[in-house]
Amino acid sequence: MKMIQDIIVAPIVTESSMEAMQHKKYTFKVMKTANKVEIAKAVEAMFPGTKVAAVNTMNCDGKLKRMGRYQGYTASYKKAIVTLTEDSKTIEFFESMR
Repeated sequence: MKMIQDIIVAPIVTESSMEAMQHKKYTFKVMKTANKVEIAKAVEAMFPGTKVAAVNTMNCDGKLKRMGRYQGYTASYKKAIVTLTEDSKTIEFFESMR
């Protein structure tokens, strides 16, 4: 069984994710094996008062990086964009970053 804290790894804070917050869309880095239903339940449990309307996920591949003559890839990860309902409470963690 997956724990809620293991499913949501970290928030993703970029310019585009901050603009999407105006439409109640929040971006998280999630566990690679988590599905949309598990992500929605984890967000509702971790942030009380929120109701998830939709979850969009995407797998992000690692980028090729070079250091001198050596090269390797950065870690790949899964990203989830969680859309909340209109009557849902906002996530306070992101509100403090504006």
